[in-house]
Amino acid sequence: MCLKFGNHKKTTMNSILKNILAVIAGWLGGSIINITLIQVGHKLIPIKGIDPNDMDALAAVMPTLGFEHFIFPFLAHALGTLAGATIAGLIAASHKMKFSLGIGGLFLLGGIMVNYMLPGPTWFAVADIVIAYIPMAWIGGKIAMKILENKKSGE
Repeated sequence: MCLKFGNHKKTTMNSILKNILAVIAGWLGGSIINITLIQVGHKLIPIKGIDPNDMDALAAVMPTLGFEHFIFPFLAHALGTLAGATIAGLIAASHKMKFSLGIGGLFLLGGIMVNYMLPGPTWFAVADIVIAYIPMAWIGGKIAMKILENKKSGE
């Protein structure tokens, strides 16, 4: 009986470590996608006369920008969240959808902060907050569970 308890403790510790890794890897992977897409967007659709690293200049010009300047930020937020949630769902030892949605929650908090620091048009803030985070995290969780299900049935 004592050996069984010891193995259970080891399994629980491994699960906790896996779940911590799921959060870190999901956040990191999603952030890399997000940052990369933002940089690509600045190269493909530059804001004339603005350094994209100058937050004050960006904040001042945001309300005047056209739709095309918001395509890559939206894609960065949505695809970064989707990738991060999928990664977390694939790695998590348990409660895979909860971990995927947790990543969506982390990215949602970041999105709210960015929309506050760089206030753009209302339509963008609403679309970004409503579509790019929790729905994408849910889809990422579903993708992770489908991948794992296919992997398990293929073994």
